Amino acid sequence: MLTVQEATPPAAAPAEDCSLVTRGLTKRFRGGQVAVDGLDLAVPRGSVFGFLGPNGSGKTTTIRMLLGLAAPTAGTWELLGTPMPAGMPAVLSRVGALVEGPAFYPYLSGEANLRRYDAADPAADPRTASARIGLALDRVGLAAAARKRYRAYSLGMRQRLAIAAALLGPRELLILDEPTNGLDPQGTREVRGLVREIATEGTTVFVSSHLLAEVEQMCSHVAVMRGGRLVAQGPIADLRAGEVARIRVETPDTAEAAAVLAGLGLAGVRTGDGEAGAELGSAAPERICAALVTAGVAVRGLAVQRPSLEDVFVGLTGEGFDVNG
Repeated sequence: MLTVQEATPPAAAPAEDCSLVTRGLTKRFRGGQVAVDGLDLAVPRGSVFGFLGPNGSGKTTTIRMLLGLAAPTAGTWELLGTPMPAGMPAVLSRVGALVEGPAFYPYLSGEANLRRYDAADPAADPRTASARIGLALDRVGLAAAARKRYRAYSLGMRQRLAIAAALLGPRELLILDEPTNGLDPQGTREVRGLVREIATEGTTVFVSSHLLAEVEQMCSHVAVMRGGRLVAQGPIADLRAGEVARIRVETPDTAEAAAVLAGLGLAGVRTGDGEAGAELGSAAPERICAALVTAGVAVRGLAVQRPSLEDVFVGLTGEGFDVNG
């Protein structure tokens, strides 16, 4: 169920059903600046969870606290059902993360870079390093480029290598901070497809982003941050449920079209330059088209406009943020 914090505090799902839970998580910096303010998150197991907000809204600070890279001022959190930070030694080996962009040696190959990442993990068995690295490269589609130097990798390949580093061991939770940041359309598609594939294998994926369109295409659930506070969270379908689809008719006969739409009982009938429209409700678009044609309306085009994620967030917050970058 969609929850909007400013209206009613979000009720966290039971911890046993979630891979990540926060309660009142807060971070204040010196001088009184509040980066994250009383954050209550509930990330269902097996979901692709989009953590949305403009740059500077507190997303990366939240991720750093979740991973123990920054200490919260107040609040508690759990990863994979284990209270943090006490449980970090036991849990972090089951969590993969990409935070604030990948960092690799440019003159080493992708495989050699991963060997260094793997060797830095005290829980990794060096006897099985080659198999682990090969599997990670294969999962992200870089097996053929394993011996290629990192400096020759495209941006998409670099992001995929960073995700491979996060997948060197079995992961139940994958945390990705802006994984498509700075990528061209092809690289963005590659990373998006990879996230979907990882999720189908049962891993919970937590994706931080300021790009609404990307989150809309890859995520099942979202949480929205603004100014350090949680605005809303829940399944994307629930966010859209409160928004109204509209039907738009392109026609020179706008007055006649509006009369037909009103006669069909549609609400919110409006006319504009060369078009008429109304709220679709439960009406079938094909029946509307047939009624228009029967009434002699010249229909040049007919389209159903369903609310985008941006429309939903503008309705929730009164303003929007980046759609494509």
